Amino acid sequence: MTLLPAADLAGDVLEAARRLLGCVIAADTPEGEVRVRLVEVEAYRGADDPGSHSYRGRTARNAVMWGPAGHLYVYFVYGMHFCANVTCLEDGASGAVLLRAGEVVSDLGAAHARRPTARGRDAELARGPARLCTLLGLDREHNGVDVLSATSPVRLEAGEPVPDADVRTGPRVGVAAGQQRPWRWWVAGSPAVSPYKAGRARADGPDW
Repeated sequence: MTLLPAADLAGDVLEAARRLLGCVIAADTPEGEVRVRLVEVEAYRGADDPGSHSYRGRTARNAVMWGPAGHLYVYFVYGMHFCANVTCLEDGASGAVLLRAGEVVSDLGAAHARRPTARGRDAELARGPARLCTLLGLDREHNGVDVLSATSPVRLEAGEPVPDADVRTGPRVGVAAGQQRPWRWWVAGSPAVSPYKAGRARADGPDW
């Protein structure tokens, strides 16, 4: 296990989002360790990004977004789902990258036990931010967790870098403001990547 260096997240949010593709997020669950290779992420900045939770300033809810880099910002949406982000930028600056989708690279039996509604479809296990959180067991208790610590219950590993030829960018999903910014990054050809539907918020993981 090689944890992602904090310096890889402390730059611009777009650079951090690109770097997170191919990284592995590992979580300790009752069914055992679940490991997911990230194949889709979205970047969110601060005062210049109307789609971000921190657009109007610091609050009790979004305080984690202000750093330091490498911590989970977990929030609840629609009274149903949790979504998880990894903070980036320098401490005191607001920015985070939403973890949208991933491919399971650990025991599939344990993963399907955690996500029985996937009905045997491996690509559905962590397709969408809410499903990803459910699979990894992430909830409010994980808000603020340092994922760059080896002793953390959730860890972010460097993984294999994704070649530029396999990376795509495009509009964000499920945001009304700033949707057309090409700040969503994904691995081309991965079946776990979310289908894009312009102008529609996804019920399995809105990310405003």
